[in-house]
This record gives sequence, structure tokens and C-alpha cells, in this order.
Amino acid sequence: MTVDSQLLSLLTLTIVLAGTVAMIAFGLWAYRPPHPLPWYLLSASAVLSGTGAALRNMSEHGLHPLDDVFTLLGYMGVGLAALIWLRPRRVRSNYDLLLDSALIGLGALLASWTFLISPILQSHDTTLNTMVAATYPVLDAMLLTLIAHSVATSIRSESSLRLLHVGLIAALLGDLGYSLQTTGAMTIGRQMLMVPLLAAYAIVGVAALHPTMTSLGTPRQIHPHHSRQRASFIAMALIVASLVPVVGSALDPLNRVVVSSLFALLLIGVLVRSERAIVRSSRSERRAQYQADHDVLTGLLNRSALLRALNRNSERWAERPLCLLFIDLDGFKMVNDSYGHAVGDELIANAASRIRRVVLREDVVARYGGDEFVVLSPLDRQHAATLAEQLLGAFVRPFDLSAGEIPITASIGIACGSPRSAESTVYDLIREADSAMYHAKEYSLGYAFHDDARHAPDSAVRHMTNDPARHAATEPGRRIWRASPRSTSTAV
Repeated sequence: MTVDSQLLSLLTLTIVLAGTVAMIAFGLWAYRPPHPLPWYLLSASAVLSGTGAALRNMSEHGLHPLDDVFTLLGYMGVGLAALIWLRPRRVRSNYDLLLDSALIGLGALLASWTFLISPILQSHDTTLNTMVAATYPVLDAMLLTLIAHSVATSIRSESSLRLLHVGLIAALLGDLGYSLQTTGAMTIGRQMLMVPLLAAYAIVGVAALHPTMTSLGTPRQIHPHHSRQRASFIAMALIVASLVPVVGSALDPLNRVVVSSLFALLLIGVLVRSERAIVRSSRSERRAQYQADHDVLTGLLNRSALLRALNRNSERWAERPLCLLFIDLDGFKMVNDSYGHAVGDELIANAASRIRRVVLREDVVARYGGDEFVVLSPLDRQHAATLAEQLLGAFVRPFDLSAGEIPITASIGIACGSPRSAESTVYDLIREADSAMYHAKEYSLGYAFHDDARHAPDSAVRHMTNDPARHAATEPGRRIWRASPRSTSTAV
């Protein structure tokens, strides 16, 4: 930067390149990464691009097109290395990060066209030199896209990868200086243009000395919540920045077509990105609401959702009879203590599945807690008794669990009423059905209505253990209770 000496510049470039290659070689020898190919490619790219820079500075006009050949090969090596280390970084079936990176690349390409590519194409140089010079900004935009995607999928602990990002950005700044000088927008000394390139080589070498260099190219699942937000912010910033140079300017037909096409792609990308964000937010809200209202083990409604059921469907429950069946598994504590909680959870999940198959789809079914279930349905007393018998029939067959076949019966308490205030109705029905369930369990009745249990607990309730139909369902060769549409028949 201070001494205008071509020999000193070449010597400095040679020393830095040799140091970079030596550091990468030492890192490969010391840490032995499982996927060393990206580091080999980065080492070769540094040598190739450095050779191109040296040839470019050997004369006033450079040794065209030999210097460009080496430089472009260096670009290819860096791009291939980036693709190799980015490919295993899977983003859990989510393509938002790819879209964000593409938006960043489009924004950079639009800015490059406005400031660099269009002025280069309008220059009076030879066709070959013009096309080669215009290729560099396009490659820079593509490389920036890869860097943005790598930044968005990296984590704080990957220090080596972060150093690579800094080094590649420094190389992009050097290329930007060369492109600006080609367009005649500014005049920059050759020594000054070499500084970011030398810094890029050195930083890549230092990145290879960090122990986290072994993570480059290894498969890893990415959870890009905050990184995705940063990438979106960068993309929008680039879009806004790219608007500045074209607003109010007079464009020729070629520039108008290219700029309009890039803006159209950007607009489509932003709209798609926004739509995906809305869909993802809506899906997250539905998932959160489902988790708040449903029991994790059984998938049934939980207690809080049960208490709000009448409020949510007030039109459906209005002016209709209402019955609540409170179901408790007999002997569940013994199963839980004997076989463990895992088998107990398995039994709860299977019991919930059998209950769900018996009731109608529009009925409210909830796990009230532990081994207690609730069915809320618009039934009169007669149909509630039929449903209770069908539910008891669903428990006749033993449960085939991981610990073996385990027989379990159930006791059901039934409370019926007419819709009043939604909250008071559910609370009252649960209390009454719970009391009737304990009465049915105490006297082995199978099921009992709250009114019957309150007025004549010993004689006015049907004793299900002496019911011939119930015994017939357990005899060998006889068909068990069948869940069917509401009818007065209770067994087949």
C-alpha cells in the first residue's frame, strides 16, 4: 500500500499464498476432517486466483486472457467447495432459506447490473474482454448467494466457518474494486486492490487452523429460526438498496428489460416468501391451539377444552337434551403398579381409541384425567343408556398390550340435563356423573344414572353384572359388543 513496487507486491502475494496453503495443510494434518475435499478445493482456488492476480499485475493491461482463466477457475473452485459443504446441511423439509438466499442473489445481481454490468457492456472494449469483465459481477452475485445461505445455516460454535465467510466477503470486496475500476467509476491503485484479496487468503488459512474446521462438509440438521429472520432482513435491505439507482433514471431498452425482469423475479420471490410465512404462522397457531386443547397421550380433548365445549358449539347444543357419561377404568391402578407406567399409558391410549370408535364423530370426547374419560353428547336418557352399554361392550375384549393380554372393565356414571349456562352445565354434569360413576363402581353396576343413584341406589339401577346380554358377550364363540350407529339394540 505504501511502496509502489511490482516486485514487492509479487513477493507479498507469494508469501501470503504459501502461508495459506501451509495453514490449510497443517489443519488437515492436525485435525483430519472426515470430509477434507472442500479444504483441498479452497487451497487450489487460492493458488489459482492468486496466480491470476499476479499475471494481471505484471503489466499495465495484464496478460489477457490468461489471468482471467486462472481467476475464473479459482471462482469455480470456491463455488464447488461451498456447494459441497452446504449440501449436507438439511433444513427439515423447509425451503424458506433457499428462497431467502435466492432473493439476496437477485438483489445483488440487480445492483451489479445497475452499477457494473450495464456500464461494462456500454464500454468500447473488445467483445471478449467485455464479456469476461461482465462475467465477474454475475459470479460475485452467485457467490454472495452461497455465502448468505451458509451464514443462515451456521451456528455460533462453527468459528472456522464464520472465518471462511469473512474471507470470502473480503474477496468479494476486492472483486468489486476491480469491477468499479473496469467501469471507470473510480480509480484504485493496484496495491490497494490487492489488500482485500491478501486478507481473504490469510483468513481462509487461519480458518483451517481452528478445530471446528472438521465440521465443514459434515451432515447436520439445521433449525434456522433466527438465521432465517436475519436472511429475510438482508434480502429486503438489498431490494430496497437496489431501488435507489434506477428510480428516476432514463433507461435504454436493454436496461429496461433486464431491470424489469429482475424486479419481477424479486417481487414474485417476496410474495412467495410472504405467503409461506403466513402459511407457516397459521400452521403454528393451529398446532399450538391443538396442543393446548388436546391430551398428548390419547389425542382426545383435555379438561380445559371440555369445559369450553358448549361455548364453542353453542348453536349445536342449544335447545337439545344433553347427557354426560363419566367413564372410569376398573383396576387401572393395579395394572399401573404391576406393569409400570409405560404399560399404563399404553392401556390409556388403547382405551381412548375404543371409546372414540363407539361414539359419533360430533360427540365431545375428552380425557378428564388419569384413567377417567368423559363423553358429552346431545342424547335423551334412553339413548344415553344405549351408548353406555355400547361403551361397556367395548371393554369386554382384553387389551393386547406389550405386557400381554390384560382384561379391563369400566364403570360409567351418567348425568342428563337441558342446556342452561354453558359453564354451569358442564360443571354440574361432571359432578353428578362422577358421583353416579362411584355408585356404579361400588355396587358393580356397570353404569348408573345420577338420578337413580340418588333416589334408589340399591334397586332402581340396572345391575349390569347380572345382565344376560352382558354375559353372552363374553361367552366363547359369541360376538362381542359392537359400536354401531345409535339404536336401541345393545348386543349382537
